[in-house]
Amino acid sequence: MQGTAADRIASTLLNLIYPSRCPVCEGPSDSYRTAPICTACFSGIERYEGPSCAVCFEPLASEHASTCGSCLKQEPPFSRIVSYGLHTGALRAAINFLKFYSTRRLARHLGNLVCEMELPRVDCIVPVPMSARGLRERGFNQTLLIGRTVSKKTGVPVEAGLLIKVRDTLPQVGLSVRERLKNLRGAFKVNEKLTGEKILLLDDVVTTATTARECSKALMKAGAGEVVVASVSRAPAR
Repeated sequence: MQGTAADRIASTLLNLIYPSRCPVCEGPSDSYRTAPICTACFSGIERYEGPSCAVCFEPLASEHASTCGSCLKQEPPFSRIVSYGLHTGALRAAINFLKFYSTRRLARHLGNLVCEMELPRVDCIVPVPMSARGLRERGFNQTLLIGRTVSKKTGVPVEAGLLIKVRDTLPQVGLSVRERLKNLRGAFKVNEKLTGEKILLLDDVVTTATTARECSKALMKAGAGEVVVASVSRAPAR
């Protein structure tokens, strides 16, 4: 991720006027394209290839295990989850700066990471939606921004209004699995009847997969043929 000479000059000038430091290594933020994360840290984001659940991509302690306890206990409505990396380091920082500090330029780079995975052939990309209130407060849906990059690179259309969030919910962070399920139950609705479409449900982070389950349940109930979930990062559920 070298950038053009103009990018490097702009980054140098901006850092002279508004000096910033990389939140990962605390070194100088040397590129506007990935700022405040430095080029080295962003380029060092690695794809997770360790042991994981074959269904929900939950990181597993042993490479001899193939399915996590949650998926064995209750088969999810999606066919599987694919995630680029673990929710740590520069990847976590990039997602947080996009979501909470409106660093929208990072969406393109995160979308490029998603496209590095072997994505299935699908009919459309559906970003996990935000409630109307949440969208007003943040001003944008970060997953939709990521999805537009994925759409541009793959040629698969984004259907942003197909799945909607019909009510506000509490933030999922800090809630138990049971509380997350209760919090999101009935929160998503599909706007039209589907006729067997294969859908790529896109999210920025998957933790307990509760959001993925509830969104997929709504899509399958509306007539989708299959839902595959893709996320930029995967955080351990426990």
